Amino acid sequence: MGDISGFLKFPRELPHRRPVPVRLRDWNEVYEPFAVEAAERQGARCMDCGIPFCHEACPLGNLIPEWNDLIYRDDWSEAVERLHATNNFPEFTGRLCPAPCEGACVLGINDDPVAIERIEYEIIERAWSEGWVRPVVPSAASGKRVAIVGSGPSGLAAAQQLARAGHGVTVFERAERPGGLLRYGIPEFKMGKAVLDRRLAQLEAEGVEFRCGVSVGGNDPQVSLAVAPEAMVVGAHSLVEQYDAVVLAGGATLPRDLEVAGRELAGIHRAMDYLKPSNMVREGALPSSPISAQGKHVVIIGGGDTGADCLGTAHRQEALSAHQLEIMPEPPTDRSGDNPWPTWPLVLRTSSALEEGGERIFSVTTAEFLGDGSGHVRALRGQQVEVAYGDDGRPHFHAVEGSEFELPCELVLLAMGFLGAERTGVVAELGLRLDARGSVAADPSWSTNVEGVFVCGDMTRGQSLIVWAIAEGRSAAAAVDLYLMGETALPAPIVPGQLALR
Repeated sequence: MGDISGFLKFPRELPHRRPVPVRLRDWNEVYEPFAVEAAERQGARCMDCGIPFCHEACPLGNLIPEWNDLIYRDDWSEAVERLHATNNFPEFTGRLCPAPCEGACVLGINDDPVAIERIEYEIIERAWSEGWVRPVVPSAASGKRVAIVGSGPSGLAAAQQLARAGHGVTVFERAERPGGLLRYGIPEFKMGKAVLDRRLAQLEAEGVEFRCGVSVGGNDPQVSLAVAPEAMVVGAHSLVEQYDAVVLAGGATLPRDLEVAGRELAGIHRAMDYLKPSNMVREGALPSSPISAQGKHVVIIGGGDTGADCLGTAHRQEALSAHQLEIMPEPPTDRSGDNPWPTWPLVLRTSSALEEGGERIFSVTTAEFLGDGSGHVRALRGQQVEVAYGDDGRPHFHAVEGSEFELPCELVLLAMGFLGAERTGVVAELGLRLDARGSVAADPSWSTNVEGVFVCGDMTRGQSLIVWAIAEGRSAAAAVDLYLMGETALPAPIVPGQLALR
């Protein structure tokens, strides 16, 4: 390491978020620029720790100590080479990953961990600004053709890896434009779509073909997540017959619903049905969103990242008030005794959206929705709950007697996660085997029960992190290359079902 005492001299430092009154007037990313010198100081904090547990916690196996040291030494061009060696899209993870690597940082045992995610962001943004990110075109074509269904992070990672191995890659996306949740689920204030589009342009320059507005195996009328209203349907069997291999990367897009009295009332929407049109308005694809929080009391059910995305969007649409409900109890501010380093720290975190306003309420559940007499929701009736854990380690919730409450709301957003892959469409047509969680089952070679059909990302893992999606896309690409060519030089960072220190 360049400065073996850097962790003693420099405190953890991150860029400031733009002032709340300023950023609520636009949809730009919330962070202010970070000085080069500040980023280099953060690189100097990386310890010569002997065993870098950040590697184990990162599904991609990022070479974190290497590029930390390189930026401390002001060798940014080599740093991005080390960064790209394991991660196709560090500009995505540098903005959207919750950074399990930082939770396992050795420095985090008794101090603030190294600002790994921010350093990653700074490296890749410097690389784009300097023109160091260029298309990587294979020297020879294999003559093999691969179809990839889904253009989220796992599908894009698989596509880029396979194209660089010389295969002809076509990505099928049922939405209007490629990107999956990166485009239609992530608001602009978390990641501007120009960040996605510049990477898509690189993939196209490398030979990847995108066919949007194409639904493989048909649409499920019950699931509207990122579905183009007039998507062309292509038979799944015909795709298998026309291509040498098919990779399914359609995500875990079956949303969890809330079966309580009053669910049928107008004004109650799934989170993604709210976020997608809002993002389309920002891109100029819609003049206005059919679902808006403007002038309304909003309740968001779900305390995760999707709920925070809904909250930040509601603020920018000028909601009158916003409450985010979470059934789990409030986490501690510091690690508890049964949550030791280097496991993922289960501690209280505050999103930029909550910093902007709104109230977060823990340990509550929804009992029913109340209507206004005209078929529209006017309030949510809930109650507090206590949690107990069974022998299987799963939480069980019990209502607290006398704790009922009522919240006024004209807009309710359900952000309670997803139940796995959609059971219709390509899954039903190909007769794909599902696991106990409702995800598409994969063997150790990322293969499904159908010859030549592979699966990766949330479609087989279940709802998870972007870093897992990219890692699985890379690993599935290596498996496909091996299947097609009998050997592969592509890296495979993980195997199906692998868990990190979480």
